[in-house]
Amino acid sequence: MLADGPLRDADERLGDTLHRAAPPTRLAELLADLGNMEVALPLLAAAMALAFVRIGARTWWPALCCAVTMGAMAAAVSVLKAWVGRPGPFGGTGFYPSGHAATVTVAFGAAALLVTRHLSRNAALFLWSAVALLTVGNGLGLVWRGYHWPLDVLASWCLSVLLLSSAAVASRHTPPLSGRRRSTAPGRG
Repeated sequence: MLADGPLRDADERLGDTLHRAAPPTRLAELLADLGNMEVALPLLAAAMALAFVRIGARTWWPALCCAVTMGAMAAAVSVLKAWVGRPGPFGGTGFYPSGHAATVTVAFGAAALLVTRHLSRNAALFLWSAVALLTVGNGLGLVWRGYHWPLDVLASWCLSVLLLSSAAVASRHTPPLSGRRRSTAPGRG
């Protein structure tokens, strides 16, 4: 897709159709604003704090993995925007991928990764469903308000799922806190 390609016309037609069919401006704007750093970062910080309070210092590695993932997302989106230079619905360049959609997906997803470890299966399913609904709502809000084309949002979701998957895998393998290796030889204590 990038800045030009076979999907561009269909993407822009779909974006225009969704923009014309948008719900009231307040709802669309509220959903789009979920991707603001002022919303997403405090939510992730609260999840990190909750994880620390819930199980203590053992959560340092998963929390660090989630923080690094947020930083990696911001860097990747910035590089891609500069490289692609795709025009947005109202002009300008640097709209692909959507930073707001990536921010919501990674921040809310990382928060869920941290918190669901301590929830029942049903509560975790409910939380992941809420994250998915808010992420889709944010993407729709961005298109409804005319801030992004649909594929800008879809590209962000794909990038974010890759980053969150990496964070989930990395967070399961906590490195030892000390630099000493444990002896595995029999008879050593």
